[in-house]
Amino acid sequence: MPGWVLRLLDGCDLGRLAGWQRGGMGVLEDVRYEGVDLRPWGKFDRATRMVYSLLFHLIDVGAVAGVLWDRFLTPSQREVISTGLSMSQERARSLVSFLAAMHDIGKLIPYFQSLEPAAQMRLGEDLLADTGRVVEVPHARASMHAGLHLLGELGFELGGNDSPAVRAAQCLGGHHGRFLQLDVDGAASAHRVQATFGGPVWQDLRRRYTLLLWHLFGVYEAPGRVSVEAAVLITGLTMVADRVASQRRYWVPNAHTPSFGAAEHHSHARRQAEEEVERLGLARFPLDRVPFATAHPGLVEPNALQASVMEELPHLVAGRGSGIAVVTDAMGAGKSVTALEMARIFNEHCGTQGVMWLLPSTAAADQAFEVLDRYVRAHRPEYAPVTLVHHHSDLNEAYTQRRLSPEDTSVLDGPPDDPFVDDQDSLFADDERECGPGAAGPDRWLRGRDNALLAQYTVSTTDQAQMAALPVRHSALRMLALSGKTVVVDEAHALDPFSQLQLLRLLNWLGALNSPVVLLSATMPASTTTELVRAYLSGAGRTGLHSVSFAPGYPGWLFADAATATAHRMSEPAQDRQRAAQRRTARIRIRPVTYRRLGQADRSIEAGERLAVIADALQPVIRDGGCAAVVCATVADAQETYAYLRRIWTGPPHDLVLVHSRVGERRRQNTLEDLRRELGPDGPRPARRVFVTTSLLDMSLDIDVDLMVSDLASLARLLQRLGRLDRFARRRTGKDLRPTWWDRDNSPTLTVLHPVNSRGETALPPGWGTVEPPVTLHETARVLPDLEKEPLVVPDDVQALVEQVHGVTSGFAAETTRLRQMAAAHQTRTSRLQQLSALHLVPPPKRVSSLADLHRQYLTTAQAATRPGVLPRRLLPCYRSPDGTLTLDAAGLLPLPDQEHLSARHLRSILEHTLPVPAAWVTRASARHQPPASWKQHPLLADTLLLPTDMTTRESEQCFGQHWLRMDEQLGLLHRKQQ
Repeated sequence: MPGWVLRLLDGCDLGRLAGWQRGGMGVLEDVRYEGVDLRPWGKFDRATRMVYSLLFHLIDVGAVAGVLWDRFLTPSQREVISTGLSMSQERARSLVSFLAAMHDIGKLIPYFQSLEPAAQMRLGEDLLADTGRVVEVPHARASMHAGLHLLGELGFELGGNDSPAVRAAQCLGGHHGRFLQLDVDGAASAHRVQATFGGPVWQDLRRRYTLLLWHLFGVYEAPGRVSVEAAVLITGLTMVADRVASQRRYWVPNAHTPSFGAAEHHSHARRQAEEEVERLGLARFPLDRVPFATAHPGLVEPNALQASVMEELPHLVAGRGSGIAVVTDAMGAGKSVTALEMARIFNEHCGTQGVMWLLPSTAAADQAFEVLDRYVRAHRPEYAPVTLVHHHSDLNEAYTQRRLSPEDTSVLDGPPDDPFVDDQDSLFADDERECGPGAAGPDRWLRGRDNALLAQYTVSTTDQAQMAALPVRHSALRMLALSGKTVVVDEAHALDPFSQLQLLRLLNWLGALNSPVVLLSATMPASTTTELVRAYLSGAGRTGLHSVSFAPGYPGWLFADAATATAHRMSEPAQDRQRAAQRRTARIRIRPVTYRRLGQADRSIEAGERLAVIADALQPVIRDGGCAAVVCATVADAQETYAYLRRIWTGPPHDLVLVHSRVGERRRQNTLEDLRRELGPDGPRPARRVFVTTSLLDMSLDIDVDLMVSDLASLARLLQRLGRLDRFARRRTGKDLRPTWWDRDNSPTLTVLHPVNSRGETALPPGWGTVEPPVTLHETARVLPDLEKEPLVVPDDVQALVEQVHGVTSGFAAETTRLRQMAAAHQTRTSRLQQLSALHLVPPPKRVSSLADLHRQYLTTAQAATRPGVLPRRLLPCYRSPDGTLTLDAAGLLPLPDQEHLSARHLRSILEHTLPVPAAWVTRASARHQPPASWKQHPLLADTLLLPTDMTTRESEQCFGQHWLRMDEQLGLLHRKQQ
């Protein structure tokens, strides 16, 4: 016997192995040259007509899965899988590799093999003669149906939905993204399989392939159980392995130089898999311990809260294991650094590796990416892929300067969502031209699609993670990507009831998967904190928590371990030190205003109007310099405020800045970057700057201003905005960067504009109630006069104020009949949003019987809402020349690209000019608003509509039914609705 066969069988029970006989041919013979039929195809390249053996593809995927087990899965994930299979980790690895290899056993059926006549011609006469009636069955479903009985023959117990054979078969069927229902007595019954998947020759070859894989990957016994959590992670791992091995650049060279037999190919496949997993950046890498100041550039030593975490948390986690932590602290006090230190501690003691940092907005995610990327690189790893995942992360130049292609899309912008399409077989012809990792991060494969979530260090918008708790395609892959890391949920209070319910379900799953979680917030009510912590602990199997509070104190941190659900809090002396170190005062000044739209640009503004009061409050800056922010309730208010201020502005035009979401992506990003650079902790700080913005300020700008004016908002938002006043005072000791009128002794001041009617009562303008609940705005308006009497002390006063307005004990709504009605309407809306959200949620792990419960609904990523309302559409302002040519620029020099294959430069130029708009605004789009037909085939451009401006008349206002839209070069997109 050749040496390579002996090495293959080293440690195996040769007597038992030789005893496996099927059709007169044993496994020992099948692994040899010409031992088993290799002609059935698994991959076919239409361009070159290259055919790749199905068996070799199965071996490839199993080998990649084994390497991913060793190099990609974390110890905590391996523990979840092995416990869920009731096996040792060594045996679990073998079984997982085998199941991954079996994912495409359903391709060994007459229907699939007939899909490519050129490849079908390779089949032997015995298979062709035994085809029988060809029945159309997608190969993922065929893998599940055929695999069920093949697994049963190997000792998998076949019973109900939770039996090992059924769950393992559903893992095979789920490798294309959706778990399918398995009808044991119907379509998956033995006689139906025999009738639809070929005759005895086909059945015998499937059995021989199965036995060959069983022994190539060293499996000796079937599992006693397959838990839901293990099944989800195994399926996610299979998806990754299949994607890796399905790259053309991976399998085409093997097809050119095929191996002599299965055993030889298995030996080659293991080496190739190790190289590819390393090349793609999927291998986990450790970060060396470095001093605090090195890990966090710009900081000399930890503050009191961070020092408390670094001193107290390690022994708690070492003794109790994984769990959920909560950090509450004042705005700008360093919660991000605290989260990274917590993640380091969890990863050191819980078997996890890496960070998944979730934020509520793309602007906030862009900023956090820079923080996380800087943190990772401060440890000087040899290769450190840090990814950014949201709708248009490709436009972030700090993240990537690479080419864009259709597969380079995020979770929410994925390819066509057909669960039976083998999209891995038809990847684009240039896949072999992968480029290696650059200085900015990972290579194209790890950036593309939802692969970017797999990176060890990832920043993402929260909605991308919420998709793991929705019945969408590839949710198992997303759950695999989330588990095994420390998941940081930043601004955890910022989600509405619709999204909050999805976060609760996600936390429940993370608890079941033993993944540590860190929640961050500056203004989170104790009731919300407790609800989030309970959801996680419930997933971890803890019960009886309804009467337990998990409020951490303010400022402070809390750690609730998953093993016992015990709450461990920051020590009181450390809390006192943090409170004293961060203590500062600020004033809130209330200005009653009459709300009137600007209307005509030259309309005279009367005293007491909102615009007049804003101009009056800004006089110190206009007259003597300084930096100020005007935060408006809506984009329309921001546009009119800027238009009025520009009318009275006497300084240089560039000192007055407008930033909101209804401008092109590139303009918005450039403006935000300029503000962060100039007004950030290390910025040059201009002599004068006033910027007008919206709620973008609340979560995306780490800046310091001298003066702030804000429309009425909820108290939580006002406190967030207050955190931008005198934010970096302690970092700039000895630097006199304040204007001459600045007086720290009298405290920085936030002026809040309170819209009132003629009787002095709160009168919310139209549209404001859609931004935040009206009852919350009314309650804030009632509380604010008391805050005006005395300076606000931060952080001491923050939590009590948050509870007063946002907590469950607030009694304000019961004061008047009108407010009771308003509160009831808010509660009704909240309940309705929760019900809508619950309609699509996957069940908690403990309530899953059949894995198909996770995909009972056919929900595509485009249909899956992670927040109430319809997903926005993309609008592209452009220009139409007299001859009808469309261009991106007013000069007519950049024609709108219209070709089948768009270059990276073209894609980027298009996307940089687009902006999001509510779908309701453009539902009545006409033919003139439709993009070139070629764009409809591109996932990044498929939902784009055009807003053309006539080059001759410069008229851009377009009618979309009742909605009229016009693009103004300075103000951005203007919207009006015809009544």
